[in-house]
Amino acid sequence: MGKTTVLIMIDGFGPEYLAACPMPNLLALASGGLMNEGRGMMPSVTNVNNVSLITASYPETHGITSNYWYNRDEGVETYMESGEFIQAETIFQRASRLGARSLLVTAKDKLRRLLGDGATLSISSEHAPEWVVALAGQPPPIYSLEVNEWVINAADRILEREHYDLVYLATTDYAMHTYAPEQPESSRHLALIDGAIGRLADRLDDLDLLVTADHGMSAKSRMIDLRSELENHGIQSQVVPIIKDMYTVHHSNLGGCIYVYLDDHDRDVAVEVLGALDGVDRALPKEAAAVEFHLMPERTGDLMVLGAPDVVFGDPREVSIPASLRSHGSLHEDRVPIIACGSGTTGFDFRENKDLGRFVFERVLARTVDPAPAG
Repeated sequence: MGKTTVLIMIDGFGPEYLAACPMPNLLALASGGLMNEGRGMMPSVTNVNNVSLITASYPETHGITSNYWYNRDEGVETYMESGEFIQAETIFQRASRLGARSLLVTAKDKLRRLLGDGATLSISSEHAPEWVVALAGQPPPIYSLEVNEWVINAADRILEREHYDLVYLATTDYAMHTYAPEQPESSRHLALIDGAIGRLADRLDDLDLLVTADHGMSAKSRMIDLRSELENHGIQSQVVPIIKDMYTVHHSNLGGCIYVYLDDHDRDVAVEVLGALDGVDRALPKEAAAVEFHLMPERTGDLMVLGAPDVVFGDPREVSIPASLRSHGSLHEDRVPIIACGSGTTGFDFRENKDLGRFVFERVLARTVDPAPAG
């Protein structure tokens, strides 16, 4: 049976969690391979980073610039949760073309829908088929500490039954949104993940294992209403929370980055007004944001606004900031751990989380003979 390459994206797993919470199995694996601190993509949200990894490209290439998008041409807002939004080839599509078998297991069903085109088998904890439930047990609720352990265990049970060349596992960050690294619930959550990783690694004889995160997490205590701030200067705008998705228990759609849409003649004044606000780190026109963060400008706002470590953006007429809110989206949550072990990972240069996808394209799938080479 051939080598299996397993990529695990631990949602919200900032370096602070790895430092505070013992994960002996993961650290033992890292001791025989590589462990460093890298960078994620901006905005530091789930959809942007997962798609960057599975395409090994920046948002300027693959087109996913947020969890939630305002399509100005059509005048509609939409969740970016379908593979039709992705404009680059994914590791699953390449694997399928080369005849390799790939498995995708996610906690959130939105990621199954977004990432799964081309996968031989794709499942989520929210819509697990009965035969997987028979193997791995009933999935825990999506808002639980146990659901991420189930994701890894389910993959382990499936791999025990049949071989896959490539496996991608994506967890949910409910625990990180809810508990700080030093809280006992965080240690329990990561101990469950660590145990599942250890069991998976013990059973697979020929394994390359790569682990990273999509973003980190910060405690947030201030909410800034950018639309009202601009109205105070006579500027009308539409603000779109790029963190927005259907898992509102996590974050109440409050994040540390937001896109602002307004008339062209108001942009320069708006940049000056917003950039001067206490709690705003940066207010960037979309052209500057696109260059700095490798974004697709036609899928960003006219302005990209980034918050201070304790700041989220929202409208108090629509939402109140929850007590003990933890969230992400800003530059303060773009640091991620990168762990790689296995003979195939030796000498590979991992600097950003998307480099895990580059590893798959350049080393894993390069071992597979293309039945219909281009040209």
